[in-house]
Amino acid sequence: MTIKPFYVAGEWRTGEGTLDVHSPYDDSVVATLGVPTDKDVEDAVVAAVETFKESRHLPTYVRSEALMHVSRRIAERVDELAEVVAREGGKPLKWSKVEVTRAISTFRWAAEESRRMNGEFLSLDTEQSLGSRAGIIRRFAYGPVLGISPFNFPVNLVAHKIAPALAVGAPIVVKPAGVTPLGALALAELVDETDLPKGMLSVLPISGERAQKLVEDRRFKKLSFTGSGIGWRLKSLDPHKHATLELGGNAGVIVHSDADLDHAAARVAVGGYYQAGQSCISVQRVLVQSEIYDDFVTRLIKQVESLKVGDPLDPTVDVGPVIDKGSLERIDAWVKEAVSQGAEILTGGTTTGSIYNPTILANTTQEMRVRCEEIFGPVITVQKYETFEQALAEVNNSVYGLQAGVFTSSIERAMLAHRELEVGGVIVNDVSAFRADQMPYGGAKESGYGREGLRWAMDEMTEPRIMVLSHVPL
Repeated sequence: MTIKPFYVAGEWRTGEGTLDVHSPYDDSVVATLGVPTDKDVEDAVVAAVETFKESRHLPTYVRSEALMHVSRRIAERVDELAEVVAREGGKPLKWSKVEVTRAISTFRWAAEESRRMNGEFLSLDTEQSLGSRAGIIRRFAYGPVLGISPFNFPVNLVAHKIAPALAVGAPIVVKPAGVTPLGALALAELVDETDLPKGMLSVLPISGERAQKLVEDRRFKKLSFTGSGIGWRLKSLDPHKHATLELGGNAGVIVHSDADLDHAAARVAVGGYYQAGQSCISVQRVLVQSEIYDDFVTRLIKQVESLKVGDPLDPTVDVGPVIDKGSLERIDAWVKEAVSQGAEILTGGTTTGSIYNPTILANTTQEMRVRCEEIFGPVITVQKYETFEQALAEVNNSVYGLQAGVFTSSIERAMLAHRELEVGGVIVNDVSAFRADQMPYGGAKESGYGREGLRWAMDEMTEPRIMVLSHVPL
């Protein structure tokens, strides 16, 4: 048996014991990893702390060129990395390639933004009493970063932890999801090729319980967490630690009567199922104006039933498996519960092996878990509304607020939605599932705290510091 090593500050180690990574599709073993010992974990933390003394002084060009190297190397290995994503996470190959291609941009944007962190000049001669003074504001990294990433984007969401940290000169220790650690280790290989200090990155495939101890560790000055609501508890473990939390949602999408219905139906069919619904911004609640409801739902059902389900390594497959048997059983239980309470299955509602077939539910109520909680599966609900204002209120009728989609040809409605929706992002004439990696990304309410997206993530990992120059000619 070949044991795949993990990465500790420039060293590939095998630790003690093993961890099998299984395919969500057929449960075959994709790889067997070594498990870090307590010493391995401590070595990673010590290396990050010691390296920060050097990395905080790294010239911009060193950081930028290293990030560009990683970007170029990902581009050279797209097919290989996409297969890794498909095998360990069950994401269909077509979408795995999209994810890996996005990671190319993620590192490139970090490289570019690192060159744009130019600071700010502030005139302080605004009052006679202040005299002739000026301020220079620069941003400085807090210190070592702990990044905890989920299973659903095992390459690009790890990239969104690593790239901004390296861009600001902050060493980072990454704890990838236990079921999908291979993408993070692949990125470590590429970072290892650069001229950055080796202690800038470690990737530790450890349990959540062991990661909790790292969250409590005061030597980490920043926590970047993407995952479930457990993030709030992790944040509370060390109130002194700066934190960015992205914690999911049950995204709403509004389809108004003036929308392009074919376009809206096609995009909802993608946004609700492209990753078997396992995305924090997947479409879950679709609100349709009553006068077009029947027409739109007919088009939507046709689009959804045309999706191909099956082996994620088949390049023609649209929808693959959910991540594990427990998730499959939970999704099925929630749908059956909704049906028992009066919901109607318009299509789907069945399983095929490890796959939950794309499902549309009608006649749901706010109390049903398929609507008020995050199902994180290939299930969407459809419901009618009369006025646009009612639709906005219904989207806001949620504890979550990550992103929302609005299909309309009216700029007035688009602007109203932007003002009124309690979410981190409003996507007009597309679904909630849209994300460009350079844009600010994060949520309101229970969906999280802070923002990712390279420039914004870099701000979240740094603090402004002002120097005041006194008695200077202005």
